[in-house]
Amino acid sequence: MTDVTDRPLIGVTRAHVRASGSDNGEPVTSVTIRHGAVLALDLGTSAGWALRSPDGHISTGTVSLKHTRYDGGGMRYLRFRRWLEQLDLDAGPIEAIYFEEVRRHAGTDAAHVYGGLLGILTAWCEETLVAYQGVPVGTIKRFITGKGNADKAAVIAAVQAKGFAPADDNEADAIAILLWAIETRGGVR
Repeated sequence: MTDVTDRPLIGVTRAHVRASGSDNGEPVTSVTIRHGAVLALDLGTSAGWALRSPDGHISTGTVSLKHTRYDGGGMRYLRFRRWLEQLDLDAGPIEAIYFEEVRRHAGTDAAHVYGGLLGILTAWCEETLVAYQGVPVGTIKRFITGKGNADKAAVIAAVQAKGFAPADDNEADAIAILLWAIETRGGVR
């Protein structure tokens, strides 16, 4: 069974079937699972990302979501949504997204930006039937460094020891999240 975009339904619920227009009242009994890309995100004004494509290749980077003086308040969120859509077209289909789940921010502006990006991300995932999961900061740091309260430099060093060359701590965090998702199968192991 596929949804209206011919994307196989993964983790099918009755709500997903209704949303796809395929609900005929009968129980869902079989699902075709196709492996797609896995995306890891460190949400923020300079968002880190790491993507494992369906063929296993890993790409990483950062995307700037800073607003210019001519942008309205919502432009960073529209740019983020367009970036997600384009990434899904270019490297997808995206099967799952893992993101850094932040519970405490140093400043109010950072909290507002994170909340807005998280809202766009979760809405896009629900709309496109992409699985998503937040990963607590301590879990990521403990996985990559062995210490749940490691600093940014330790995370960067640990990611470099795995053979990556992150440009900054945002990219390093995204790589660590992706490696955690791959190794633990999204926290199952």
